[in-house]
Amino acid sequence: MAGRIEDYALIGDMQTAALVCRDGTVDWLCLPRFDSHAVFAGLLGTEEHGFWRLGPAHATDAEPPTAARRRYRGDSLILESEWDTPRGTVRVTDFMPPRDGAPQLIRIVEGVSGRVPMRSALRMRFSYGRVVPWVHKHEGRTVAVAGPDSVWFDTTAETYGKSLTTYADFTVAPGDRIAFTISWEPSHKQPPALPEPEQSLEATEDFWREWVEQCTYHGPYREAVVRSLITLKALTYAPTGGIVAAPTTSLPEDIGGVRNWDYRYTWLRDAAITLSSLLRTGYRDEARAWREWLLRAVAGDPENLQIMYGIAGERELGEAELDWLPGYENSGPVRVGNGAAHQLQLDVYGEVTEALHLAHMTGLARNDYASLLQLKLIRYLEQHWDEPDEGIWEVRGPRRHFVHSKVMAWVAVDRTIKLIESGDADGPLEKWRELRDDIHRDVCEKGYDKERNTFTQSYGSKELDASLLLIPQMGFLPPDDKRVIGTIEAIQRELSTSDGFILRYPTSGGEENLDGLPGDEGAFLACSFWMADDLAMIGRVDEARKLFEKLLALRNDLGLLAEEWDPRLKRQVGNFPQAFSHVPLIDTALRLTASGAYGG
Repeated sequence: MAGRIEDYALIGDMQTAALVCRDGTVDWLCLPRFDSHAVFAGLLGTEEHGFWRLGPAHATDAEPPTAARRRYRGDSLILESEWDTPRGTVRVTDFMPPRDGAPQLIRIVEGVSGRVPMRSALRMRFSYGRVVPWVHKHEGRTVAVAGPDSVWFDTTAETYGKSLTTYADFTVAPGDRIAFTISWEPSHKQPPALPEPEQSLEATEDFWREWVEQCTYHGPYREAVVRSLITLKALTYAPTGGIVAAPTTSLPEDIGGVRNWDYRYTWLRDAAITLSSLLRTGYRDEARAWREWLLRAVAGDPENLQIMYGIAGERELGEAELDWLPGYENSGPVRVGNGAAHQLQLDVYGEVTEALHLAHMTGLARNDYASLLQLKLIRYLEQHWDEPDEGIWEVRGPRRHFVHSKVMAWVAVDRTIKLIESGDADGPLEKWRELRDDIHRDVCEKGYDKERNTFTQSYGSKELDASLLLIPQMGFLPPDDKRVIGTIEAIQRELSTSDGFILRYPTSGGEENLDGLPGDEGAFLACSFWMADDLAMIGRVDEARKLFEKLLALRNDLGLLAEEWDPRLKRQVGNFPQAFSHVPLIDTALRLTASGAYGG
């Protein structure tokens, strides 16, 4: 069985990523890209679907020992895990070097004390665990081949095959260092170059040190902020600038349930808010790359803006189920692709426009096509802002007039008006000022419940929605407006879990099942960070800080967050690690630092 979600560490090379469990098992790796087929899919099935375990030898592989300690080496994505055994202590260093050529996963075993027997067990299964490759020797190297893929395994340790698995048994003493590397290459090409593990380790450490030095945040939450920034960088596909929402698919929002989605794509919303956090902390190159990705993805067809695209801008992300995988803790179905790609989500126009506006305000070099795109998006909204949509949470129930969607349509118009007022674009100012006023009036009349003094999830609804917490953050209304304060307090009453975290919306018990799906879900971590932000904005800074620090305590030992927190099971759930959790962590840390609301 796979480990708990929070038992995993992330390593990656800005093109793909692997998850490494506490027991030294790599249970998830897609090659060569985030959205490629998995070579190790044990995370969503069993060991028969692929894994790579490296750790102290044990009587049975079914009960491998877990590391006594693990950490990232400084501010990097280099994982160090240490085991204390009756025979001594051993360290395994795992990393993926940033690359121009073949992707590599490198694992270096180092003896610390005593003499420790070790075992590497490598079971490669292509096509998400369905295909057993042909494993053979080629000029002294081990290679696994199936269809278009080949994975090359290099080590100085002696290897042998047994039960369709490649093993290496060896012993390390103090000072011993033995490296293991897998490299992917298209099967029709020449073998990849022999790896140079020690040089790659040094280069990888240099890369991360230099990247982190660009961070402009030096406040009291720097450790959490930097770890979140490194995670966001790891989720960025370097060749194009696209940013995946998470490196995994089908980690469940409801253990044993069907709320399992593929997040290995670029949501415009997630990428836009990621961009804003990167810009606020000094990372302009990533912002520039994302803007270029956006312009390429949307090019020629801004009227048919999708909510998400592939990491290179692909539009077709058809959803399918992998029926040979039982799912994480039997949470099926396992899905690849995402059928929500063609939903209508009007809020996306606001998020994209806000990101372009922030890039403009922070001095990113002007791009005339970006300004033209912004104008085209507003012309589309002129005709469609008053239509129902699927909303920020991608409900698979009927379309509604979601209040958050209308608020973000207002944001899109407002930021475009500011662009025109600055002299960097031309447009019908008076007409769009009237449009901005019309949207504002419509929301305040139809999306506000006067009796309860709160905005609601959708027009005419009694239900609440945590996305309403963004109303003051987007400048739609000032924080001291009684309707804003009433909404914050209503969400605290009606969408708060017993431990004070915030649900996205009620999943049952209201208007049918609001999202069209059976089952329940945990507290959505982004929403809980939004609540901390709002509390700080309305002057309840002590309360904001306490909630923020409770949220920080939910991170795993390496500072990583999934999408949600299950208050019943007291564990992380959903795809992991999740950009949409780490971005608001950064934003809330910046707000609390600016307000002086922090302990110590």
